[in-house]
Amino acid sequence: MAIQFPDVRTATNRSPLEPLSADEIGRTSAILREQRDLGPRVRFVSITLQEPPKREVLAQQGGDGAPLERAAFAVLYDRAAQQAIETVVSLSSGVVTSWRVVEGVQPGVMLEEFFATEEITRADPRWQEAMRKRGVTDFSLAMIDPWATGYDIEDPLGRRLIRPLTFVRSREDDNGYARPVEGLVVLVDLDLMEVIDVRDHGVVPLPKKAGNYMPELMFDDDNRPAHTHVRDDVRPIEITQPDGPSFTVDGHAVSWQKWRLQVGYSPREGLVLHQVGYEDRGRLRPVVYRASLSEMYIPYADPAPTHRIKNVFDEGEYGVGLLLNPLQLGCDCLGEIRYFDAVANDQDGQPITIPNAICMHEEDFGVGWKHTDFRTEKMEVRRSRRLVISCFATVGNYEYGFFWYLYTDGTIQFEVKLTGVISTGAVPVGEQPRFGTLVAPGLYGPHHQHFFNVRLDMQVDGERNSVYEVDAAALPPGEDNPYGNAWVTQETLLARESEAQRLINPFVARTWQIVNPSSVNELGQPAGYKLMPGDNVLPLQQEGSQAWDRAQFAYKHLWVTAYDPEQLYAAGDYPNQSQRPGGLLEYAKADRPLEDTDVVVWYSFGAHHVVRPEDWPVMPVTFAGFHLKPVSFFDGNPALDMPRSEPACHAGGETVGESAREQAAE
Repeated sequence: MAIQFPDVRTATNRSPLEPLSADEIGRTSAILREQRDLGPRVRFVSITLQEPPKREVLAQQGGDGAPLERAAFAVLYDRAAQQAIETVVSLSSGVVTSWRVVEGVQPGVMLEEFFATEEITRADPRWQEAMRKRGVTDFSLAMIDPWATGYDIEDPLGRRLIRPLTFVRSREDDNGYARPVEGLVVLVDLDLMEVIDVRDHGVVPLPKKAGNYMPELMFDDDNRPAHTHVRDDVRPIEITQPDGPSFTVDGHAVSWQKWRLQVGYSPREGLVLHQVGYEDRGRLRPVVYRASLSEMYIPYADPAPTHRIKNVFDEGEYGVGLLLNPLQLGCDCLGEIRYFDAVANDQDGQPITIPNAICMHEEDFGVGWKHTDFRTEKMEVRRSRRLVISCFATVGNYEYGFFWYLYTDGTIQFEVKLTGVISTGAVPVGEQPRFGTLVAPGLYGPHHQHFFNVRLDMQVDGERNSVYEVDAAALPPGEDNPYGNAWVTQETLLARESEAQRLINPFVARTWQIVNPSSVNELGQPAGYKLMPGDNVLPLQQEGSQAWDRAQFAYKHLWVTAYDPEQLYAAGDYPNQSQRPGGLLEYAKADRPLEDTDVVVWYSFGAHHVVRPEDWPVMPVTFAGFHLKPVSFFDGNPALDMPRSEPACHAGGETVGESAREQAAE
């Protein structure tokens, strides 16, 4: 039976990178209220760990540093003054050490604003009249999704805004996305907590067909139970580890096989990995100092009034970490599981805990390496395993799973799993949408794209790294290529930030290699890791679009910048209602040198979604991501020492007994 695996060691040496506890979050808000006399109109947007400087962390771990200060970083919003405030609180000394008003920005949407928007909209007479035109009189069945506004030339300046869209349920728990209210756009002022504009672009009939996906809620067109058949040929799969999992946990410090790391969390980024390293022949070798999702951006391709406004930064405008799911054993995660809770804050500055927000387990991953000597008929095969650290966030209609995988051969993988319910639109029955795909009569899914950027604070065998672009190149016919078959790899140093804004090129098998020039293997080759792109796209939005104006990070796949602890987000600190790119485009303007120094690698990747009927009513998981693979980091195959596997317990549906074990031994 699978159970939650408890800590196997008592946390004795707390890492300076461990997330804030509930007590620390409560203490942070108490110190701020006491020392800054905060009024009731000052709201707590986020409270997170103020990470100590990297060099101080490394010095302390090397035995050379003094004890590090424990501190919290908070973003506040003064609704009365319409100001964003950044502040740092020392939890070690109990004082506010920094206080700064940030002019001209809007912090991300707070949960209290998100939920208040629904009631504010539902109470507005203009919205109610628009609903009556569509035959809806029971307003309690309206499902209202608050969308970040982006910007619009007609929007009032200097106001905190949100733009909700409306859908209609037929009953409690019904999938409201089956009945979008097309053409109805509302604008809400979140400081005044009132609707300031309602625009009705014309009535489109509500689609009639339900789109439920829970068996008990499936009904036919006459509102009778559909008695949908649930498969009865799915037999149980049980993942058992009789001796327990191979990982150990000390607080948030994890050891698995030869990997060492810290599991972290922030309310904006969600899951963060710190100090990922690999123990090689008794020496812990660092690979990545900090790895996190730095931004998500989802632009829609439909120019219709209710869809052109869909240009959301799910991280910078909402905060993915606040939206993590409490995970369920046997559903989200399977096997011997270790969960980590996530602790965030409400708008009063009090801690809120998301139980089981982060899941960790290990998986068999098939054959890791194999060879059969056909002359002697001797075969050697080793199975691969991977450590899985994951979480799921629900952002309105969509679900995003964020998965980090560590493999026994030294590979690191990041994968996003996209599922949930598409954001829908309505057309008259019989009409074909130009900018989307019909999924039911009168119901369509607009074309859109999902872009993600992962920030990798690299530390390959130390802080001084260089990045090379590596392409395969066929040699021209001639003396060096007399038979026309020769090709080589070409390495191009990305020496400055102006040169380190690159695109994928699968036709030349392009990768990017992060190396430590001062660390070489036994062959004299510099230790490195290469970033291997997966499926990818670019934004199709042109100059003058919101994507172009606000999400320039997505128009290049690879960016490399010099390390700066203040530069954490690909679209900048405050993308909400912004009208300029910020983030990576601004960071790179410094054109800092990148050779043999402390570098940060940013990788942007996208999922191109032309909706299919098969994506309705709930979307099968699709995948996007990348790999980091060692290149000359080791002297040979690091998984060579994996033990032989025990014989399988079943073959061909029949139990394998001692004869099979004897045969395997022979």
